[in-house]
Amino acid sequence: MTPTFFDCSRRVKLRIAGADASRFLNGQITNDLRKATAASTIQASILNAKGKLSAHVFISADADGFLLDADPELREDLPARLDRYIIADDVQIEDVTEGFSIFHFAGEAPAVPATAGRTVASNRFGFPGRDLWFNPENSDQIRQEFQAGFTFCDDACAEVFRIEQGVPRWGRELTNEIIPVEANLEASSIDYFKGCYIGQEVISRMKMSGQTNKRLCGLISVSGLPLDAGLRLVGEMRKDAGWITSATRSPRLEKEIALGYVKRGFNANETRLHALEPENVTEIAGVPVEVVPLPFV
Repeated sequence: MTPTFFDCSRRVKLRIAGADASRFLNGQITNDLRKATAASTIQASILNAKGKLSAHVFISADADGFLLDADPELREDLPARLDRYIIADDVQIEDVTEGFSIFHFAGEAPAVPATAGRTVASNRFGFPGRDLWFNPENSDQIRQEFQAGFTFCDDACAEVFRIEQGVPRWGRELTNEIIPVEANLEASSIDYFKGCYIGQEVISRMKMSGQTNKRLCGLISVSGLPLDAGLRLVGEMRKDAGWITSATRSPRLEKEIALGYVKRGFNANETRLHALEPENVTEIAGVPVEVVPLPFV
């Protein structure tokens, strides 16, 4: 793909430090914290006792502990969720959101002088990339320098791109009602061989059963009509089959596409469904859609 970079600076950023930081954080996340280094991030989910999402995060190590970032909507809830489980631990949680800007480079990454900031390998869109963490005061200057050799993808562009790649985000595909396996986060953020963490029993049972009640899927408008988040999905005999979480027009595919949760029994590839307004689910009319594998591109 064309060398592209994204501005991820709005994401909430936390520093987790203290003598017990490693043990504490490893007991909160679905992945093995030992994989996080100063040069490479890991993805992980933070769950409640029922195995449902409290957050999805990226974590790297630094000299003072660990740096964690998540979608900006979690700026208040995430520190509170972590702090709730600090009992007698030597752990400090510091909000450093305003102290760093983050540019993410998808694919090829530029050579960056060490004085400009820290670079960390990171997979934010389903393939290897790199993050640059740097002082926000230098944001405009660094952006201009990179635009000479890279394509800048603004917020609207990034939203289309992440839907094309099948990447879930908080407030759309990821909510407090979703289990990470349902959102296709298993391969990227769950380690079944690590120690205990909150919500682990639910995740382990799902692994053993091999089944989920619903799964995040790709959807393509068969008729070419646009799709919208919030539309319900209906299958044969007008049975409720799920709902759409995000939708856009893909310039690369020249098609109307969407992400959505499709229930078991309806989520096989090439299954035909109808997308309707919630108040019209008893009608046959609607936009015909087809279930397709992710990513779209």
